[in-house]
Amino acid sequence: MAMKIRLARGGSKKRPHYSIVASDSRMPRDGRFLEKLGTYNPLLAKDSEDRIKMNVERVQYWLAQGAQPTDRVARFLEAAGLKEKTVRNNPKAAVPGKRMAELAKKKAERAAAAE
Repeated sequence: MAMKIRLARGGSKKRPHYSIVASDSRMPRDGRFLEKLGTYNPLLAKDSEDRIKMNVERVQYWLAQGAQPTDRVARFLEAAGLKEKTVRNNPKAAVPGKRMAELAKKKAERAAAAE
């Protein structure tokens, strides 16, 4: 069974509240899960202790069983010191799209013609 440690959304519209859960990766995001491992409230201040609460022992148990954390949960685990920090690199994020590249080229041509 492919296990994931991920966020399950709760709360009302525009007031998100997440549960950190261990679930089968084939289950829906807010569907059935095996165990609730903690909570995450993004509306609280970043330095608040209540923003992220995790049962560290159970998280370590599920990681030992082969559960893979999602990107966001992996960041929580890195901050808690349960997982070593990984280097993230997205070189395509800084590359402009086709339309913006055309506009930048036209702007450069106009600047060269004005000189």
